[in-house]
Amino acid sequence: MLPQPDPVTEPSAETASADAIGFAARQRKIIHIDMDAFYASVEQRDNPELRGKPVAVGGSRERGVVAAASYEARTFGVRSAMPSITAKRMCPDLIFVKPRFDVYKAVSLQIRAIFAEHTPLIEPLSLDEAYLDVTENLQGIASATEIAQAIRAKIKAETNLTASAGVSYNKFLAKLASDHRKPDGLFVITPRMGADFVENLPVGKFHGIGPATTAKMNRYGIHTGADLRAQSLEFLCSHFGKSGSFYYWISRGVDERRVHADRVRKSVGAENTFMTDLIEIDAARAALIPIIEKVWRYCETSATRARTVTLKVKYADFQQVTRRRTGEVPVASQAELERFSYALLEPIFPVRLGIRLLGVTLSSIDRDPPGQERQLTLAL
Repeated sequence: MLPQPDPVTEPSAETASADAIGFAARQRKIIHIDMDAFYASVEQRDNPELRGKPVAVGGSRERGVVAAASYEARTFGVRSAMPSITAKRMCPDLIFVKPRFDVYKAVSLQIRAIFAEHTPLIEPLSLDEAYLDVTENLQGIASATEIAQAIRAKIKAETNLTASAGVSYNKFLAKLASDHRKPDGLFVITPRMGADFVENLPVGKFHGIGPATTAKMNRYGIHTGADLRAQSLEFLCSHFGKSGSFYYWISRGVDERRVHADRVRKSVGAENTFMTDLIEIDAARAALIPIIEKVWRYCETSATRARTVTLKVKYADFQQVTRRRTGEVPVASQAELERFSYALLEPIFPVRLGIRLLGVTLSSIDRDPPGQERQLTLAL
């Protein structure tokens, strides 16, 4: 059995294990806040008829993909990113609700305002989760656990939604802690607990280790954190590349990543799942237009420009392909984005199966603001 920490008492650095703390992590107090079934919970809050029932946000009975599932739906095995037809088969009484992203964003801003009462060091991961560094917080509260309790209580009071929180001395463990008592839970992983907590977890539970990597680790006999910790740094780097070093250290409860308040966006994208499979190229071109418009609208409002255009195509059998091109200068207009997207689309026709989803993403973000003149380097 793992030790159960007192939820209102911070660990003493003097009693902590040096191996678990790692490097300069001794002084850090990190909270990970994760809203519980966020999109679905907002829908159940705003529509009393949905409360206590299995709800899926997104998709429909016939087409689409589940964006979020209520806990009532999760008991049937329904999960986000699951094809809607599969979700309906697993839960015949599943209620599909059209997403309202403007509402979710507004609630997310309410929640971030609560975070900002305690610290400016907030790193949002999505609309419904964020890391907070409260080592030096605005209210001078010594206990990170007390701060997490206060945040959860105020979220509940102001939004009528629940949040789970994890408290620890680094980001990796704070994320594990927030998952440990969901929903509506709070868990603390102290420096003394860190390494032992990791040892007892299956590697598939580690944030940052997905199904493919889990399967690869299992083939090498790595099933738990203890198995991972038994591997040398050389072995892990040899078989898992640059991620090997990260795996080596997290298996020891060590994670030196900082909470970055201004997290740099690496890509901008949008996609759409269609009610009817697309067979003809003209229909596919027409279907791309609103997707491209959405991407470019974000680029315009956020002054974002990028050099790489990626086209995502998912067929009726759920097989997926991507095609991309990278230019020497950023895409300058919506018309140019349309031209590049169509150029990527055309070679996949004629299609072997109908297309159920198309997506467009811009990456290789340019950090120079639009309108700023660039000095060209000429070969002499």
